[in-house]
Amino acid sequence: MKKTFLLLVSIPLFLFFTGLSLSDLHAEVTSVTIGTGGVTGVFYQVGGAISQIVNKKRQEYGFRCVVESTSGSVHNIDAVVSGDLDFGVVQSDRQYQAVRGQAEWQKKGPQAELRSVFSVHSEACTLCAAVDAEIQNIMDLKGKRVNIGNPGSGHRQNAIDALSAAGIDDKNDLIASEINADDAPRMLQEGKIDAFFYTVGHPTAAIIEATSGKRKVSIIPMPVVANKLTAAYPYYTKTKIFIEDYRGAVNKFDADTFGVKATLVTSAKASNMLVYTITKEIFENINFFKSLHIAFQNLDKKEMLQNLTAPIHPGAMRYYKEAGLVGSEQSEK
Repeated sequence: MKKTFLLLVSIPLFLFFTGLSLSDLHAEVTSVTIGTGGVTGVFYQVGGAISQIVNKKRQEYGFRCVVESTSGSVHNIDAVVSGDLDFGVVQSDRQYQAVRGQAEWQKKGPQAELRSVFSVHSEACTLCAAVDAEIQNIMDLKGKRVNIGNPGSGHRQNAIDALSAAGIDDKNDLIASEINADDAPRMLQEGKIDAFFYTVGHPTAAIIEATSGKRKVSIIPMPVVANKLTAAYPYYTKTKIFIEDYRGAVNKFDADTFGVKATLVTSAKASNMLVYTITKEIFENINFFKSLHIAFQNLDKKEMLQNLTAPIHPGAMRYYKEAGLVGSEQSEK
């Protein structure tokens, strides 16, 4: 946790911008940080939704949640383990790889301090491409300018996996860029890239922006890639992007693809009471949480305990046992 002592200076203006009450100023305010992703993505919305619910009782609990926009899953895992973040929203595949010492963690080894809290919405690997670049399927990306995602993001590895499954070398067969997901839609519309990958919950502002400009854009289906990847990796699932969410796209049909789950993680060093409190508030206000973004509307409490490949934090497990979501005999996974 990060602790900040507030000064009684320009009180009315300060209260307005911070959302604090006058009584908050008489005590030390403790901030609990949640690392998310780009501000147009659903990771950021997850952090905001958690904060909105928990912060209603900040005086009772003595802490308030603060959302931090970050470069994504890899950064969030590393920052949680190092103690720079209290919680992080990460893709389930990155969680899986971190606890096993795979991918970016191959040299560092298994991240034994990583702990699961709960999973949230599904994230679909989304490939947007400009029509004038003559890209109708993933194989057409050869020789094109394609954003595969910034280092530290979860969707970068998804893009590389998708390309590999299609027999495309991301280093030699295309002109790969590494820009942030927030910037990709604008660069696509400006003609600076021909296509981009983004693993994200739908609908999302980034894809709306990409498909609503003057340059015509399609969302490319990847059914063959989805079949290969779901057969090869336990953390990938088949999913679909509904075109009705993106009226500006030129697609006539929904786009079949593959995806992962967004998950909330923390460290083994996190306070049991802190994790218990946040878990309880979200699960006992699940209907309100679901109302805060369309990507959350189909959440189911029991399904929120799936795709958790790091051990469940004892604080979260305490709540799950009390709520009857797991058997009383079940301990940390």
